[in-house]
Amino acid sequence: MSCTKKPVAGLLPFYLKLYDDHQPERRNGFTEFLQRITQALEARGIQVLPAPVCRVADEFGPAIQAFERQGADCIITLHLAYSPSLEALDAFCETRLPIIILDTTMDADFGLSVSPSRIMYNHGVHGVMDFASMLRRRRRAFEIVAGHDTDPCLLDRAAELARAAVAAGSLRGTRALRVGHTFKGMGDFSVAEEVLAEKLGVEVKQIGLDALDAAVLQVSPDAVAREVAADRACFRCELPDDAHARSVRVGLGLRKILDEGGFKALSVNFQAFTTRERPADTMPFLEISKAMARGVGYGGEGDVLTASLVGALARAFGTVTFTEIFCADWAGDSLFLSHMGEINPAVAGEKPRVISKPFFLGGACDPAVLTCAARPGPAVFVNLAPGPDDSFTLIVAPVEVLAEGDGLDPAMRDAIRIWVRPRGGVVPFLEAYSRAGGTHHSALVLGEHLESIRAFGRMIGLQTQEI
Repeated sequence: MSCTKKPVAGLLPFYLKLYDDHQPERRNGFTEFLQRITQALEARGIQVLPAPVCRVADEFGPAIQAFERQGADCIITLHLAYSPSLEALDAFCETRLPIIILDTTMDADFGLSVSPSRIMYNHGVHGVMDFASMLRRRRRAFEIVAGHDTDPCLLDRAAELARAAVAAGSLRGTRALRVGHTFKGMGDFSVAEEVLAEKLGVEVKQIGLDALDAAVLQVSPDAVAREVAADRACFRCELPDDAHARSVRVGLGLRKILDEGGFKALSVNFQAFTTRERPADTMPFLEISKAMARGVGYGGEGDVLTASLVGALARAFGTVTFTEIFCADWAGDSLFLSHMGEINPAVAGEKPRVISKPFFLGGACDPAVLTCAARPGPAVFVNLAPGPDDSFTLIVAPVEVLAEGDGLDPAMRDAIRIWVRPRGGVVPFLEAYSRAGGTHHSALVLGEHLESIRAFGRMIGLQTQEI
C-alpha cells in the first residue's frame, strides 16, 4: 500500500465581469476548455475541486475559503481571460495554500492564419502577468507553469507542483517523536524545539524507554505472530524465529505509540538500548524501516529535523528514505550511502532481506535489520540544513543511483548500501555541500522530482540551493 497522499487541488478560473455584462453568452465557450484541464489533472492523480468562475473580490474570497474547508493542498489558477489582479489579490494573500499559476490558453496555434474571433478566448496571458506581478510585490510566493496542454509536460509539471504542495502541508503540523535523547555532541541537526515549531510547524515530543516498555507489554502474542507472517510474505526473512519475534514485539510497541500519538516523524537514539533485562530489549530497526514505508519520517540519533523532512517528502513522493553519506569513492567518483539499520523498503531494487545483526554496543539483544540496495535510476538527494539566526536552507542535488548497488563483496549484502553519483562529480559536490552547511543526515528521493522538491522549499519559505 502506498504511503503517498493524493494531492487535492482547487481549480480556480479567472474571468472579467465586464465581458459578462456585455457578452454573457461568450463565457459558455470556455466550458469544454475547463473540463479538458480538469480531466487532464485528474488523469495525473490529482483530485480537482471545482470552483465557480470568479471575476470580482466578492467571488474570489468565498471560492478560496471553500477550498480550505474541503482540504485542498493548493490552488491552481486558470486565466480564461484577462482578469484585474486587485480583484483576487487580497484573497490569495490571506490564504496559506500554495498558489500554482497555470499559464495556458484554449488554442495551441495563434499564428498568422488565426481569426481575430479567437482573441477573446486566448488572451489570459496578460492577466497572468498582472496577477503574478502583484503577488511578487506583496511578497506572496507562487509557482507558475506555462505552455499548452497538448504538451504533456505542462500538466505533468503542474501535477508535480501539487505533490510539492502536499509535502509542504505535511511538514507544517508534523508531530515528531524522539525516543531517548539526542546523541551527545552531535550538533549539525540540533535545533531548539521552539525554533522547529515557529519556523517549520514541527511539534516534538520526547519519551524514554519506560514508555516504550509499557507499550511493548501490551503487544499480544497473536499480534506478533500476524506481523511475523506479514514480514515473511513481504521480505526474505533469514533470521532465527526468536530474534524475529523479539524485534517485532518491540516494533509493535513503538508502532502503538506512533499511531496513538498521531506522530508522522520519528527518531530513536540507539544508545538508549543498553540491556536485555526489560521489555524494550532491542533496537527496533525493522519497525523503523517499515514505518518509513507507511510515510512516517525517520532520522537517526535524535534527529527530528531530518525525520520531519523525510516524512513530508515520503507522503508526497513515496519512494523516500532516510540516509547518510558514509564514504566517498574517490576512484569511482561516487558516494556510498548507508546507515546502521534503517532504510525504506519502498526504495529497494529487489525483495529486501531481514537478518539478525550483532548489536555492537552490547547489552541489548541483537536486532532484526532490513537490508537492501536501492533500485538504480535518477534520484534527488535532499538535506534540510540549519543556518545562522535560526534560518534553514534546503539543499537539493540531482544524483544517479548506480546499478551496481550490491557491491562485489558478498558480506556487503548484510549492509544497507546505495551508491550514487552526483551531477558534476563527487569533489565539487562535497565542497559545495559543506559550504552550504549540509548536515550528515539526509533524505534520498527516487525519481525525477528535482523541480517539485525545489518548489517545496519555496512553498515553506526556505532558501533553496541546488548542487
